[in-house]
Amino acid sequence: MLKLKGAKSLQTSTFFPFNSKERSGYGRYFALVGLGANISDEKKRFDRLFRLLMNDKRIRVLQSSSLLINKAFGFEAQKDFTNAVMLVQTPLHAKALLKILLYYEFKFKRKRTFKNAPRTLDLDLLYFSQKVGANERCVVPHKGVKERLSVILPLGELNERRVCGTTHSYFYR
Repeated sequence: MLKLKGAKSLQTSTFFPFNSKERSGYGRYFALVGLGANISDEKKRFDRLFRLLMNDKRIRVLQSSSLLINKAFGFEAQKDFTNAVMLVQTPLHAKALLKILLYYEFKFKRKRTFKNAPRTLDLDLLYFSQKVGANERCVVPHKGVKERLSVILPLGELNERRVCGTTHSYFYR
């Protein structure tokens, strides 16, 4: 197994990893969403989020990676993080999808106390249908995504042909 600095283990749960049998046609856009948490029972929280997303008519979950347990970065004096990546399909534009992701963070009681603080749930819009853009609320692709172990390893598990209509090499240009 590839051992990278900070990576501790890969784990599974009820919905991580997941690969939908359904084909596209649900929405015009594909997005990669990064998940992170390090407070309480992260596996149960991710599974609960997955169920909520599966019932959300605005989003279709196509794939999810295994759960990566890795060291915290930035503020390192905290519990290890659990991270995963999801491929979703949606008819919504990036800003509307980001608003939904922020709602789910709020629903799971995310508190933004300081940069890189412990969190109940962190949802990042990593990529959005090969689009590039930025404003004060939404940066696509997500800043620093190509250097983050918490994205690179889980992304490698997803089916290459289904990741936003392109190959993994697109994400590392």
